[in-house]
Amino acid sequence: MQEYFYTLADFINTQLQGNEIYLAEFIAEQSDFVRFNKAQILQPGSVEQRYLVIELIDGQRHVNEQLTLSGELNTDYERLTSSIRKLRNQLPHVPADPYLLYATTVNSTESIGTNNLLDAKDAVTEILTTTGDFVGIYASGGIFTGFANSFGQRNWHSSYTFNFDWSLYHSKDKAVKSAYAGFNWDSTEFQSKITNSINQLDILKQTPRTIKPGKYRVYLAPNALFEIFQLLMWDSFGLKSHRTKNTPLLRILEGQHLHPSITIMENIKDGTAPSFQSQGFIKPNQVSLIKQGIYDEALISPRSAKEYNMNTNGANDDEYPTSLDLAAGAFATDKILKELDTGIYINNLWYLNYSDRAACRMTGMTRFATFWVEQGEIVAPLNVMRWDETLYNILGDKLIALTAEREFIMEADTYEVRSTNSARLPGALVEDFTFTL
Repeated sequence: MQEYFYTLADFINTQLQGNEIYLAEFIAEQSDFVRFNKAQILQPGSVEQRYLVIELIDGQRHVNEQLTLSGELNTDYERLTSSIRKLRNQLPHVPADPYLLYATTVNSTESIGTNNLLDAKDAVTEILTTTGDFVGIYASGGIFTGFANSFGQRNWHSSYTFNFDWSLYHSKDKAVKSAYAGFNWDSTEFQSKITNSINQLDILKQTPRTIKPGKYRVYLAPNALFEIFQLLMWDSFGLKSHRTKNTPLLRILEGQHLHPSITIMENIKDGTAPSFQSQGFIKPNQVSLIKQGIYDEALISPRSAKEYNMNTNGANDDEYPTSLDLAAGAFATDKILKELDTGIYINNLWYLNYSDRAACRMTGMTRFATFWVEQGEIVAPLNVMRWDETLYNILGDKLIALTAEREFIMEADTYEVRSTNSARLPGALVEDFTFTL
């Protein structure tokens, strides 16, 4: 993959005319996918695909196109030649872009992941022999990203990951959803997750309980917290949203603090996303977004850097964290129920949206395995409830503690190509969490 991309990059150089500059981003995967239903293989398959986004620049004018590559050089040379000719014809008809910014200093990098993945057949065998009745999808393999430009810069990133996302189903809306993702399949860790899911499924078979709306102490498992962050990450941490005051974190920018234990960063070093972006800028290993509850830095894309006269820190165009990291807390996960005492154990949330964006107030539903806990013991499953709460309570005044253990969570998105976005999150114990119905 790497050699193939670099060969194409050299070819593009030969097609340029005059003062033209090119930027090229390569995205590819070699993945195995297996869908399961009722503990049986529903659909196995393998995918190898390669895309190239080529951007042609002349002065402050620029246009781009995404190509699907065949993997056969002569065919792809023809596609590139045709694409460059088309882009060249379009350039005179687009306006100059005052915020165009791309790297001109050559900073080549190479990060080649180690393939420690189980063979797909072995992984499927273990899944089928340990999980019981379930529905889910297993995806694994290599994901490859490259960058090249006409200045001679070459960047390469490859990673080999797996992600098994599954649900043990009881009836109606009662199911236990779980996921296991990473770089090295650990049978002991996987079996522990399965055992925990089976134990929770047994509780789901009991008669569900309905409780009155109100404020309750809750435990948000890492996957529930991930749902909150998936909503939060859009338009929250980027310079553009800060300067336009479109960010849901507006009150933090104006001086309101979260709990002192909250430290959030973009942690490229320990994630699966590449350390470079599509204009050729290199990302630092870490960007501190919120430090001990206080706003620290923003993610700054090249366009925002140009518009607001700042230095870019290599953020993508959306200024969206790709390797989110919430620092761990102090209490052990095996003491969650004891610390929760009486309240609600929440594994998953869904249908999230803002009920008051400026106040970072969110609303959503509980989903799958949500339990009522009394005196440190799970006593019954709960029917679905709607909640409405602000981040300043969840991770602020009402936060009791975060767990010492964190979970590595990969986005399960496979649209066009498997996502390289990930997060490391603890669980959160929160008091006075508001349920509205």
